Amino acid sequence: MGRSVSYPSGAIVAFTVLEVENDDDWDFEYEWLREDLRERARQAFPSLIAHDGWRCREDRILMRNAYADFGVSVYAGLVAVWIVERDDGAYWDADWRTARSPRAQRWLSQIASRFEALFGDYVCLGHMSNGEGVYAKRVA
Repeated sequence: MGRSVSYPSGAIVAFTVLEVENDDDWDFEYEWLREDLRERARQAFPSLIAHDGWRCREDRILMRNAYADFGVSVYAGLVAVWIVERDDGAYWDADWRTARSPRAQRWLSQIASRFEALFGDYVCLGHMSNGEGVYAKRVA
């Protein structure tokens, strides 16, 4: 599969596909995907709480904790499920008082393999010169 989808820089990313047979069902399927991701993330990482926001204009934040934003980005049916260190004013204000960034990076590195296994159906093999990604189904 060759496509490309954005996600925040530095994120741990897992890829899957949103299959919509009828264009009229796209909003329903996208909402179902978001709710499914929230539920799975809540079970896997209990420190995450619901949060509705954006990073840039294409990367939707679904949940967050003291260290990270958990979210989703979709383009042409390719879904990037990501988790990345927070980058908002409240986070950096708190970091100024007690350094959070090293703890955030440690937590993210500890959950990386579990995150990819829980949310990823595809693996990115690389990118072509035009920026389009090449993805293959993850081997079970």
